[in-house]
Amino acid sequence: MWKPAPDFPTSTAAWLTAGAAHHTVMSTAVGAEAFEDYARMAGTEFLLIDEKTDLGAFESQVRSNAAYYRLARGI
Repeated sequence: MWKPAPDFPTSTAAWLTAGAAHHTVMSTAVGAEAFEDYARMAGTEFLLIDEKTDLGAFESQVRSNAAYYRLARGI
């Protein structure tokens, strides 16, 4: 039987931290690697919420990515 991972509170908090619905892609037709490859080619951010997601580390990654973007763009 399929069990969502991570748990609902963790996945919801991570989803909201990442920007919620306007930044969401979900598919079971292809693996995460395909999305990661596409994000790299398109020059967009890739954040994975899966069974290994730790909310503290995820939030830190989002902050680091935002800082990198500001520095890279000279904002």
